Amino acid sequence: MSSNPFFSKVVRIQPEHGHILAEGGPYRFVRHPGYVGMLISMFEAVYLLDSPWCLVCFVLYMAVLIARTALEDRDLCAGLPGYLAYTRRTRYRLLPGVW
Repeated sequence: MSSNPFFSKVVRIQPEHGHILAEGGPYRFVRHPGYVGMLISMFEAVYLLDSPWCLVCFVLYMAVLIARTALEDRDLCAGLPGYLAYTRRTRYRLLPGVW
């Protein structure tokens, strides 16, 4: 969040507040580092609770986040200047070298 002052729970572009593209910090490696943090936290819960139900929840949560990144990328490409070029420079959404 310190690398992106416009970090938010919802996808919104705020031109009235001078919304600019965040490319520093973890955004140099993946386009959605906040989601990476959430996935790591969920994975830790699966490990600590040692429950198959937690694993099921983790897989479902991961599927939802993957879908959300696709929708978020679409909206940001359409509305945030420079985002399309950023997607070409920072190819990975969640996991560097993989996806």
